[in-house]
Amino acid sequence: MKTLVFYVEDEPFLGKVVKESLEFRGFEVMLFTEGTKALELLKTSTPDICILDVMLPGMDGFALGKLIREQFPRLPIIFLTAKSQTEDLVKGFESGGTDYIKKPFSVEELNVRIQNQLRINNTSASGTIAKDKIKLGRMIFYPGKYELHASGKVIVLSNREAQILDILAAAQNQVVDRKVLLRKVWGDDSFFNSRTLDVYIRKLRDHLSADPELKIITLKGTGYNFIVPSV
Repeated sequence: MKTLVFYVEDEPFLGKVVKESLEFRGFEVMLFTEGTKALELLKTSTPDICILDVMLPGMDGFALGKLIREQFPRLPIIFLTAKSQTEDLVKGFESGGTDYIKKPFSVEELNVRIQNQLRINNTSASGTIAKDKIKLGRMIFYPGKYELHASGKVIVLSNREAQILDILAAAQNQVVDRKVLLRKVWGDDSFFNSRTLDVYIRKLRDHLSADPELKIITLKGTGYNFIVPSV
């Protein structure tokens, strides 16, 4: 069965080129020029991954991403945008994105990122990301369910957040090299992925703030030390 891609792009020429290029690589692609049509089809069809342009008429890509994420908590979502400031990255990930590609981009890069997202999602869904639960201070991390539990509160993580936290938790109270972390999660340690990692680390710090003794310490030029108090 072919991988089904929902692709929302309002530039006709670009949409046609990307659709045909992905189909040539073996994907099944459903192309939409605006978000409402994609949402309508989501009622009867579930894609394996969504690719959303941010600058869309009417409902923008971020708003569309939020609605899709509410329906499908684990569905990979890649945002396409000409913007790459830190605040744009933050907004993208807060809107449910699991990856972010800056325009202009090559179809080869898009293909690699799609394959990476599918690999991460399949690994997480199979439960091979880590053991069933990990106790972190006063919190409990369920990697397979993408959840952090603290004092009766459940924090739902994205698949990328769960993967990063799993790596840090496996080496708690030890230094995790930044480049190693980038290569494990994204496959390379490029500048763009490095900025993206910074966004995810900030989000994880916010999630872990329910237990003030849990700290992700940045070691400049080296990596991270995830401080977890001994029980």
